[in-house]
This record gives sequence, structure tokens and C-alpha cells, in this order.
Amino acid sequence: MLLLDEVDSLVGDTLISLLRQIRAGYPDRPHAFLQTVLLCGVRDVWDYRIHDGDNQIITGGSAFNIKSKSLRLGNFSHEDVALLYAQHTEATGQIFEGGAINYVFEQTAGQPWLVNALGYEACFEMEAGRDRTRLIGLALLADARERLIERRDTHLDQLGDKLKEARVQRVIGRVLADTLAEDTTIPEDDLQYVEDLGLVRTRPQLAIANPIYREVIPRTLTWTTQVLIPQETAWYVKENGRLDLPKLLDAFQQFFRENGDSWANRFDYKEAGPQLLMQAFLQRIVNSGGRIDREYGLGRRRTDLLMQWSLDADQGFHGRVQRVVIELKLLHKSLETTIKEGLAQTADYMDRVGTDEGYLVVFDRTPEVPWKAKILVRQEQYGEHRIGIWGM
Repeated sequence: MLLLDEVDSLVGDTLISLLRQIRAGYPDRPHAFLQTVLLCGVRDVWDYRIHDGDNQIITGGSAFNIKSKSLRLGNFSHEDVALLYAQHTEATGQIFEGGAINYVFEQTAGQPWLVNALGYEACFEMEAGRDRTRLIGLALLADARERLIERRDTHLDQLGDKLKEARVQRVIGRVLADTLAEDTTIPEDDLQYVEDLGLVRTRPQLAIANPIYREVIPRTLTWTTQVLIPQETAWYVKENGRLDLPKLLDAFQQFFRENGDSWANRFDYKEAGPQLLMQAFLQRIVNSGGRIDREYGLGRRRTDLLMQWSLDADQGFHGRVQRVVIELKLLHKSLETTIKEGLAQTADYMDRVGTDEGYLVVFDRTPEVPWKAKILVRQEQYGEHRIGIWGM
């Protein structure tokens, strides 16, 4: 029996040679050739890509007709995660608090590398977690999650390369820009490929596979933009330590008016350019003491952002925290209808996360509308919430 791992990293003549040798040796099994060969990778053998002399992609053909069966290693179930973490408790005596397993499963959706990495970060890499008398709770796991995202270990860093592929862009770009309602014809081959990579799930609806990827993907796409944006955190911190969001949104509105088209077009994911540019702008500001959690309202032309800004230097996010909801919404129908829908969505998200500070940002991408008509700043009362509105 022969197991070849990462075989899908082979390309061109090398890959063809390997596949043809396996095919040629098949009749001589088991005396003069291998009884069983397992080709391990992130893609099915039918999906391997070979380029000819004209750089055209060739798929299929007799060299590929060697497959007996495709087996896909799925994600861990909640029970699998609990059993795995129980092995750590059995070996070290360290206990996970109630809710910890649920949090890990929620954040990873059972993705095996993430499940292991999150546990290893909390229990071995973080000084507090190395104390075996200390319980591993939600606060420690949340810190471990942030460290993983910020450090971008090999697995997470490799996502950046996958995100550059055209087939991945055609799927992920639609999710980030939320243009699925306009055109639902995603090529089946592209969708299956991105699902096999583990980047998306298709049930109950198309979405990024788990909350950690949901955070990593936009950060990866906007990293260089964050570095280049000429903004400093200190400009927007008030004397009481809170972020001045109206001032920050005013600054972004002006920045977007002056640079929006040129900066947004730098992204490979141009459909989601405005949303990504704003996330890069905000991430630039909060990197020194904050977090941004993201949700994508598939089919509703919206992106929900929850900014969390630590107000206690000693306790960090375990102390006082400023929580701000920012709803990003693409203009559709009329401006007033879009704002009406956006206010309801913003207020709902504010209630869910427990904050009284919320803002709605509406992007008008209609090319023939002049900038003066797009610019808008006002406040609206929605129920018990006072919500600021910025149009651009």
C-alpha cells in the first residue's frame, strides 16, 4: 500500500508521469505492483489542473481514469471535539469549563486543523493555559482565537494563496459583496471546488465555513491596504479612552470620496471593494487595542461589523469594553427604502450584542450619480436606539 500526501501539489509533466505510472502498473497487481494507492490532497483527482504549451488548462483524460473511489475527510462533530479535548484532560488533569467545547465547535465548525490549533494555543502556547491547575474557559479560548488570527499560522496563511485563484474569487467574492440575489449562477465546478477546500459551506445556505475563516479572509484580503492607509489610532481616541466613531466615519467618508474608486479597484475582489476598503480602514484603527467581528447577511446586501475597543489597559477585553455596531449596506431600490431596512437591521444587531451605539453606512455604487448626491450624514431614531447614518 502506498500513500502519497499533498499529491495535488504536483503540476504539469510530473503529475502526468505519476498518474500514467499508476495506470500502467494496475494490471500487474498485486505481485509486481502496489495493491492499493491512496492519493491524498485537498482536491479530488478529477479536479487536478494541467497546463499545456499555450497555458490552457487541461482536465480529465485517460491519465486521470485511475480513481476507484473518492473519500472526503469531513469536519469533526461536536462529540469528536469533546472527545479530543477530553484526552487532554485525561493526560494533564486540566479541565475545560462549561461552554468551552461549545465555543470551540462554534468558532471552528469542527475544522480539524482549527480545533487542534485553538486547543494547542490555549493550553500550551499561552502562559496562563500552561498552568494545569487553571480551568480553560471562554475568555482564554477567545484570546487564543485572536492570537491565531493575528499570527496567521501556516494553515491560515495558505488561505491567502487560495484566495488569489479565479475559481475561489468567483465564489468568495459573491459572498463578501453579497451579490447573490442579483445572479445565482455560480458555476457548479467552482462551488464544489471551494467547498472541497473547506472555505465555504452550502447548507443551510452558502456562507463562509466558520467564524475564524470569516475573520481571516477579509483581513488577508485587506492586509496591504491596512498598512498603506494614512490613519493613526490616536486621532480618534477621546480623553475618556473611547473611540470617537462619528469623527472616524467622517474621516472615512472623506477618504472614500477622494480615493474610493482607485483604492477599491486594487482589490482582486472588486465587487466587494467598498466593504473591504472600509474594513481595512477600521482594522487599521483598532489594531492597537480593538477587535472587529464580521457577519455577512447573505441575500440582504449587508455586512454586520461589531467593533470592540478595550477601555481598561490592565484587564483588556475582560474589563470595560466599548461595543459599536456598524452596518454596511449597498444601496438598492430607493435611498429611503434602503435606509429603512438598514435601520431595522442595525437595531436588531445592536440588541443581539447588547450595545446602544450603532451606525449605518450606505454605499451608492451607481456610477452616474454625482458625489454630492451620495454624501449623507444624519441621525434617525429607531425604537429606543439613536442610529447615525453615513451615505457615500
